[in-house]
Amino acid sequence: IEADDQAIQTILLGLPEDIYTAVDSWETAQEIWLRVQQMMKGSDIGIQEKKAKLFNEWESTSSRSITIQSEFLATTNDKS
Repeated sequence: IEADDQAIQTILLGLPEDIYTAVDSWETAQEIWLRVQQMMKGSDIGIQEKKAKLFNEWESTSSRSITIQSEFLATTNDKS
């Protein structure tokens, strides 16, 4: 049991607070580890979704920026 307690402490020390709170009530290191794996797998998916969303926003912003710049240059060239 002492080894399990040490394993629990080691696992819990490295967790973000929200995950720690969710798994702190489990009694064995194995149960905690399985729950942490499940939760972290979900966060990997969330990270990939965030990256994709940010990339899409960046792409739309950059193309819009080029359009605005082109319109500005065209307008200022027309007035010259």
